[in-house]
Amino acid sequence: MPYTQDIVEELNILVRYNLNTTQEGIKVHKTTATPTTVAATQRLYAKGLVSQEDGGYLTHLGHEAAEQAQMLLNLLHPA
Repeated sequence: MPYTQDIVEELNILVRYNLNTTQEGIKVHKTTATPTTVAATQRLYAKGLVSQEDGGYLTHLGHEAAEQAQMLLNLLHPA
């Protein structure tokens, strides 16, 4: 099954998180973020990966998902 655009958008949110600390989250502002970013963040919340509909902190499961997403991104697009 290929990646859907929704999954790609969710992965783009997950790679924004700083995995070096659990004290740093993100905030997706409805007034400045694109509708697709807002929707992706809300889907991550519904899946239990982030603590708030507008981002917040990664949950335990979200941290694992973000680690995997960031590792895959690094493999496919090395610096």
